Amino acid sequence: MTGRNPYIDVVEYVLPTGKYQLTLLPEKRVIEVDPEQIPEYHDGLPCSILQILLANGVEIDHACGGVCACSTCHVIVREGLPTCNESTDDEEDQLDLARGLTVSSRLACQCVPDGTTDMVVEIPEWNVNLISEEH
Repeated sequence: MTGRNPYIDVVEYVLPTGKYQLTLLPEKRVIEVDPEQIPEYHDGLPCSILQILLANGVEIDHACGGVCACSTCHVIVREGLPTCNESTDDEEDQLDLARGLTVSSRLACQCVPDGTTDMVVEIPEWNVNLISEEH
């Protein structure tokens, strides 16, 4: 079960049913996304870009725990934006606080691709979590 912010409206999205690729910029890393293999985290909506990144060892800041209460998981969807759920007013309000906002900016915790096309997503360099802890 993912975390949910009780102060925002429920987000509508379509879960992906097929495999697709997500290319992560700036390093041009290609992630093969199989919706059936994405572990369910408490951070972000199911099959969101945030969950995909976390499942593939990508460190991205998400200070609120992925409940649309901050803008630290700001990403820029360079290709594939039409296949994602619509951003809500609550998400747009949080994005207004993000650095480097673009017309294709989304919160990774709220953006759920439907899997019908490959994606290209950029993590702005200031959003990459540069501190990693060894277990």
